[in-house]
Amino acid sequence: MKQKAIVFLADGMADDALLELGGKTPLEFANTPGMDRIAKEGASGTFLTLPEGLPTSSDVANMSVLGFEPELNYPGRGPIEATAQGIELGEDDIAWRCNLVYVDDDGVLRDYSAGHISPEKAAVLMNDLQKEFGSDEVTFYSGVSYRNLLVLHGKRFSDAVDYFKPDSSQDIHISELRLSAQKEEAQATVDFLIDLEEKAAKFLAAHPLNAKGDGIANRIWPWSPGYRPALDEFSKKYQGRSGAIISAVDVIRGLGKCSNMTVIDVPGATGFTDTNFEGKAQAAIDAIEKFDFVYLHVEAIDECSHLGDLKQKLFAIEEFDKRVVVPVLNALEGRGIRFAILPDHPVPIKLRAHTTTPVPVAVMGPGIKPDSIESFSETLAVTGSLGYMTKDSLIKLMLGL
Repeated sequence: MKQKAIVFLADGMADDALLELGGKTPLEFANTPGMDRIAKEGASGTFLTLPEGLPTSSDVANMSVLGFEPELNYPGRGPIEATAQGIELGEDDIAWRCNLVYVDDDGVLRDYSAGHISPEKAAVLMNDLQKEFGSDEVTFYSGVSYRNLLVLHGKRFSDAVDYFKPDSSQDIHISELRLSAQKEEAQATVDFLIDLEEKAAKFLAAHPLNAKGDGIANRIWPWSPGYRPALDEFSKKYQGRSGAIISAVDVIRGLGKCSNMTVIDVPGATGFTDTNFEGKAQAAIDAIEKFDFVYLHVEAIDECSHLGDLKQKLFAIEEFDKRVVVPVLNALEGRGIRFAILPDHPVPIKLRAHTTTPVPVAVMGPGIKPDSIESFSETLAVTGSLGYMTKDSLIKLMLGL
């Protein structure tokens, strides 16, 4: 029989030890009986999700966890999310992730998410941007909340542009965060986008939805461009195994579609702490009946980390454990399934940005020999029997390949 497996992916959960938590990390401080059970009954280790030389972003990290080797295959965040939305990119189309952000009157980027703008308000703004600026050279697409897209059309544009991740650039003046050309032929793209950003800023400032106040969406932020992606199919890479992805956010859903995994929709999944945790848990329980592998991704912890909100991060970790991990483990007790828990990357609460430190991972299930680790922890995982994992080693372990 084929080995079945579920990965619980807690986006941005890993952190540093904090004095206010008695020298513990948020993960170590939080009450997490489900994650601790996986570590206690299984084996722990660490996993390198952000290889050197690549963006420190969730698309790279989750590609790594899934074994898709971003060192060789990274297409950019924009085209991954375009795939999630079903946007057909032409040969000369370049897709950009396009955040709605808040920049204060002094020109400092204060909020990469425009106050976690509602999907409804964001959709109105993006649709109005399209009406105002859309042309045969540029198209705006509405996504989920602040996570939107911009596509440039035509051979004159280039993706050879250096950019700044907005969630790693908060509290910095935008004059220090400008796009820049890697090659001479990309300068026209930089000039076009900088001009578009300034025009869009004036348009958004005057928009009736943007009454003055903190958290308004008063600028667009294009970043992580790329052409139409081409990833290996999950089933071909993993000897015919079928895979499903459960996530609220387009970047993870896009990775699923790019690799021909089944993407499962969960009503009420938002990408924040108000997400439908129970719906995601039930979706995983149902999916493992049909698929060999289920990737259950939760974004909320990452968002709290970027906000620098320790109380909310602790809350999100405990809600994830209580409302997702524990119910799934209990429902599938004795079914011969392997389970893994890991973050995709650290987001230290003090930095509010991703770091490249390898993340803790724990795996339990049939054929996994328990080690001496008693709880799921950044500190303890480095001494676990799984050791230091990279590339497709985790998924192959999960599937018994």
